[in-house]
Formats: sequence, structure tokens, C-alpha cells
Amino acid sequence: MKEVYKETTNKMEKTLQVLKSNLAGIRAGRANPHLLDRIKVDYYGTPTSINQIGNISSPEPRLLVISPWETKMIPAIEKEIMKSDIGITPSNDGKVIRLVFPELTEERRKELVKMINKYGEESKIAVRSIRRDANDTLKKMKKANEITEDEQRIGENQIQSITDDHIKKIDDIIKDKEKEIMEF
Repeated sequence: MKEVYKETTNKMEKTLQVLKSNLAGIRAGRANPHLLDRIKVDYYGTPTSINQIGNISSPEPRLLVISPWETKMIPAIEKEIMKSDIGITPSNDGKVIRLVFPELTEERRKELVKMINKYGEESKIAVRSIRRDANDTLKKMKKANEITEDEQRIGENQIQSITDDHIKKIDDIIKDKEKEIMEF
């Protein structure tokens, strides 16, 4: 049964990591290089992250500067940024690309909070699905007489406890991100 707990915990932790990486891509009024993590550029036939084909810096709170190692990559990088959902128009001087992030409006902040809550709900659904799978595993173990009915009940309670813990972590992550977005 310990392996069921361990596997359940690992899967739920991975769900938390996915949530955190999704939220890292949502801007909160300040420029964050992680916003560009999901954008892939065609680099000699291979989809490659921008941070692997150039240097990304944030010299000011609302400015990102991308310095590609090869200046001929500038048009491709700009094209992918325009196609992405970050809503920023890049500008370049032939050597670097600048992304100026405007101040967030109240309306945009509320849209971002809705998006964050959607990510949180999807994560909770994933965690509950993992719980259901773990409980099914316990039922199969009971059916195969590997565990007793009492052990199954104890196991289900333990899995519920693990689930509650991860749901609370998801709520905390969402609350922190909401606070970060609304404070500017």
C-alpha cells in the first residue's frame, strides 16, 4: 500500500509543478523572462525555446530584452512572439529585441485572475482523478485479497488526506498569484 501512497503523491506533485509552470507564464505587471518559456522558435528545423537561442534580461521592471546569439534569428523570434498569447509587440534595433510591457488595466487583471482560477480548477480536477485512480487500485487489491477491508478503508482515508493536502496547496498557489496580479 505504501507504493500506492507514494505513486499518488508523486503524480499530485507533478500536477502542482504543471500548475506552477503555467502560472509562471502569466504576467503580473512586471516583465518576467519565464513569460517566453512556452514560445518555441524554428532554429535550424528544431522548435527551440527563446532562452536557448539568446540571452533574456530584464533591465527595467516592465522591459524584457532578448539578445539572440545570431542576429539572423531576430525576425523568427519576433514572428513567434507575435503569434503567441502574451499580447506584446516586439521592437528591434538589429541587435536586440525589446518587449515593453504596458501597465495592466483593472479589466486585464480580472481576466488574468479568471485564467488563473481556470488553471487552478483544472489542477484540482487532475488531483481528484489521481485520487480516484488510487482508490480503484485499492479496490482491486481488496478484490485480489492482497489487503483486508479495514486496510482498504485506512488506505482510502490516507489517500483522501493526501488529496486534501494537495488541493490546499493548489488554493494557496492560486491565492498568491491572484494577490501578485492585483497588487500593482
